[in-house]
Amino acid sequence: MTVTKNRLLLMLLAVLALALLVGCGSDDSSDDGGASDDATVAASDCTPESLDTYKDGVLTVGTDSPAYPPYFEDDDPTNGRGFESAVAYAIAGELGFADSEVEWAKIPFNASYAPGPKKFDFDVNQISITPAREKAVTFSTPYYTANQAVLVAKGSDLEDVTDLDQLKDVQIGVQIGTTSLEAVNDEIKPTTEPKVFDNSNDVVTALKQGQVDAVVLDLPTAIYLRDAELPGSKVVGQFEDEDGDQWGALMSKDSSLAACVNKAIESLDESGRLEEITDQWMSDSASAPKLD
Repeated sequence: MTVTKNRLLLMLLAVLALALLVGCGSDDSSDDGGASDDATVAASDCTPESLDTYKDGVLTVGTDSPAYPPYFEDDDPTNGRGFESAVAYAIAGELGFADSEVEWAKIPFNASYAPGPKKFDFDVNQISITPAREKAVTFSTPYYTANQAVLVAKGSDLEDVTDLDQLKDVQIGVQIGTTSLEAVNDEIKPTTEPKVFDNSNDVVTALKQGQVDAVVLDLPTAIYLRDAELPGSKVVGQFEDEDGDQWGALMSKDSSLAACVNKAIESLDESGRLEEITDQWMSDSASAPKLD
């Protein structure tokens, strides 16, 4: 009789222990789910003292050299002038770093998104966010979406265009495989079918030879062609393209800084500061006004 009672007592204790174990396991699971949500990152987690940066107390930003306008001015990222220089310092400010606590590292473009450890905290260098690159690195929330731009040759009658309606009756050239053709048809709605070319060289040649009155391509490419390949040409304006290339601050894969950098960019966007920087350097200083 005593043995039976002892067995019964042991069974009851085992059931009680199992119930307690299940209950504790349920609570732990719930806590872990909340803690892993990046959206809940606290401001106290995004300070120079809390961030695991490449150098203690310093934010290291990478970009290539030479660094060209309008992204950087005078080939000097440290001066805060130029679109991406200004964006980098604005992100740093949101994270609590003074300008004097920001250091720049020379990082070749292709090396920035190569697999492996990084000698910077984030890199800004007109780097488009793509699935292939995301396999090796982590990108921030986009800080820029490339608009479409209208480029005309030197001396063109279209140099004073101020709105898209003025482009309806002109012969426009675009490169195949880009979003430009769709953007032209959706936003400009030309009366003449755009001419489509196989590559950017053919587009440039067509503009030089007068085969087209204007070409439409993404704004960064238009700025490059104007400044490097087509002396005297003019970017008469830009217009929005929801499908444009998005640029992000590039970090090492699964960087612990990602949530805080995202939070900084989102704050700049919500405050209107990011738009101010974009308008200043990608519209005014780039001589690429917005076309309605």
